[in-house]
Amino acid sequence: MLKDHKILLGKAKEKEVYMLLNQMNRHGLIAGASGTGKTVTLKVIAESLSDAGVPTFIADVKGDLTGMITPGNLSCIQERLDSMSISGFETKSYPVRFFDVYKKNGLPMRAVMQEMDPVLLSRILDLSDAQEGVLNIIFKIAEDKDLDIIDLKDLQAMCAYVGENASSFTVSYGMVTKQSIGAIQRKLLVLEQQEGDKLFGMPGLNIQDLLQTENGNGVMNILECEKLFQHPLLYATFLLWLLDTLYQNLPEVGDLDQPEIVFFFDEAHLLFDHAPKALLDKVEQTVKLIRSKGVGVFFCTQSPSDIPDSVLAQLSNRIQHALRAYTPSEMKNVKLAAQAFRQNPELNTEEVITMMKTGHALVSVLDEDGAPTIVEETKILPPSSSMKASEVTAIFRTVNNDPLKSKYWDEIDPESAFEKVDEIKKEAEEEKNRLEEEKKIAKIEEARAKEAARLEAREEKQRANQSKRIAKKIQNKAENELINLGVRSAKKFLKSFMK
Repeated sequence: MLKDHKILLGKAKEKEVYMLLNQMNRHGLIAGASGTGKTVTLKVIAESLSDAGVPTFIADVKGDLTGMITPGNLSCIQERLDSMSISGFETKSYPVRFFDVYKKNGLPMRAVMQEMDPVLLSRILDLSDAQEGVLNIIFKIAEDKDLDIIDLKDLQAMCAYVGENASSFTVSYGMVTKQSIGAIQRKLLVLEQQEGDKLFGMPGLNIQDLLQTENGNGVMNILECEKLFQHPLLYATFLLWLLDTLYQNLPEVGDLDQPEIVFFFDEAHLLFDHAPKALLDKVEQTVKLIRSKGVGVFFCTQSPSDIPDSVLAQLSNRIQHALRAYTPSEMKNVKLAAQAFRQNPELNTEEVITMMKTGHALVSVLDEDGAPTIVEETKILPPSSSMKASEVTAIFRTVNNDPLKSKYWDEIDPESAFEKVDEIKKEAEEEKNRLEEEKKIAKIEEARAKEAARLEAREEKQRANQSKRIAKKIQNKAENELINLGVRSAKKFLKSFMK
């Protein structure tokens, strides 16, 4: 509930507990066991942000947030409002834009594959360091050859192309082993079987489309994640891609009176489970720096221990619903959660965490000076929109009437690596065939030349032999003539002598 341009979160006994809009980009945590009221708290904050003209992005894992498009039932929440002495409360609906990677209950949300950070893409594929290095080489080769990698089939085509020509690329780009290429291809096949191919394509999401208002209210961008959540790695990495894309594309704005947009990541532990250090470092850096872009991030999870300490330290607005403690590790988590607050001398925080009712939370937020307030047990207000999930027909109607449907609904498949690699292979095959044909022709010409030379040599030899025979005949004839001439002369001499 927005009151005096502040978010009225609830009441600590008779004291109103507010969250300040100019401190929302200091990020926050909404934690608590299942069924303790985290979703209601998220809705109250998101509704108040919308009333202030601030758009939000919310990952909806269970479908609980679709009720935002329907006004709440005042009779169902009047008793709670009366118990909190809240007057002037209005139920209302909110402007919502539904997204769904699988295009079932919302507009498709796609990423252009070559625009995704390699660290994130490697995490989706669960690659080793060596395989990640080869993946980077594949993208570099595609860039150098002007081959766009838009979707999954483009990357599959590039893997096959680079693998077939690994020896020629290794010299210029570094070691490309067929083993790594094969491993990447297997991971891509698994991703395709999980329908992860729907994550990538065109038109890719324009971040500016998440920053819209409608009649002065910030639009709530709800990503339907019921199916995506079944593949935790895809879910977590896709949300991190969104956050990284915001960071890369929004300008620096510093501290504002209110944020440009606030993200709510449900089941936030999935963002960090089994994440490699490079990814954790990237998340920590992004969360730390993105507040200067006017972006607030709220992580929703069961226990603060689900969040790495380096990230948890940056979450200044803390809302802790009840935690259950039955095992030593759960008791330890309760103690750590209690110690994270600025202590209230009138409150045994560690005890209260395990005893709170549904709809109550321990709250410590930033005041006007940016300092954390002392923790207080707060009874959370009910949301203004319906707490029930909306009917599918109402969701479809909202999607069909969305002005962005014409922009995102139909996928575009431009000429990219998939098509061009086939052309390159065809050209290479044609060039290979041409060279082989030229070799064949050259061999035939060479053989002809050799045969002609052989015949010429034979003819030359025959001519030489013929010349020798003629010369011999002439010589013999000359000799015979000389002999005959000598005989006649001798005869003539004898005849003369006898006389």
